Amino acid sequence: MRIRSRRTKTALTCAAVLLSSVGLSLATGGPAAAADGNWSDYGNTNPITSSPSEWKCDSTVTVFPQVGAQACAVRTASGTDVQGAVIVRNNSSNVVRASVTMTLRNPNGTEAGTWRCSETFVKANSWFVCFGETIRKLGDVKTSAAGTFNGETKGIGVSPYV
Repeated sequence: MRIRSRRTKTALTCAAVLLSSVGLSLATGGPAAAADGNWSDYGNTNPITSSPSEWKCDSTVTVFPQVGAQACAVRTASGTDVQGAVIVRNNSSNVVRASVTMTLRNPNGTEAGTWRCSETFVKANSWFVCFGETIRKLGDVKTSAAGTFNGETKGIGVSPYV
């Protein structure tokens, strides 16, 4: 079964390279291409300062009035594992609908993984974090992210390498 899977992946990769080289694009990607991420509710606790892990985050982007988001790459305290994260800080007194997608990338530009946190309701005056899967990786990675907040799609940014 594994050999068939590798052959299928190789064939799809070859087809994608061939199509892109002649100027065509594949209609792939979207939510089906992303693994499920997980939302964590931090309440009024800053997720970065409350964690023993190393966080490298882009600047906060205003994604909705009084709502900011940051793309972050996170390395565990042991240094052996990484994950992508998107922090959403709701400073308003209203609930905000949010969904985000993030991609973890290697220095050569290849993708280490893509995750999507489906829509959640970020409580007023709180921190929520969408985490991608934790993966074993010693090399540097960075996270790029985008999201939809109360129906408006926004780019969130690209973290520094961690």
